[in-house]
Amino acid sequence: MKVRRIVANIGTQDIEAAKRFYQDVLGLDLLMDLGWIATYGSQETMTVQISFMAQGGSGTPVPELSIEVDDVDAALDGMKTAGFAIEYGPADEPWGVRRFYVRDPFGRLVNILSHR
Repeated sequence: MKVRRIVANIGTQDIEAAKRFYQDVLGLDLLMDLGWIATYGSQETMTVQISFMAQGGSGTPVPELSIEVDDVDAALDGMKTAGFAIEYGPADEPWGVRRFYVRDPFGRLVNILSHR
C-alpha cells in the first residue's frame, strides 16, 4: 500500500469564499465544483507530506496549512492587495525558507513559503 496524496478538507458554509484566496490570489485551478464541495489544485508534481508540530518555528503558532509557492514575495503582494492581513513575516528563517502567515477566509492560519 502506498499513499498517493493527502487532501486538506476545510469545513465551511461559504464555499464561494475560497475562490478569492485560493484561486484568485494563489492561482490554484478549480478542479471540481459540486456546489457542496469546491476543490482547488494544481497539476504540479508534489510530494506527499504531513507535519506534526509543537510550534510553528521562530516562536510562531502552528499553521493549519503550509503552501509552498515559487515566489513568496509575489504571493505576499497578492495577499496584501486582496486585503488579507499578514500575521507574521515576511521572514527569512534559519532553516532555509522565506515565509509569511495569513488567515484564509475561514480563519485558518496559512503558512505561505518558498525554499531559498
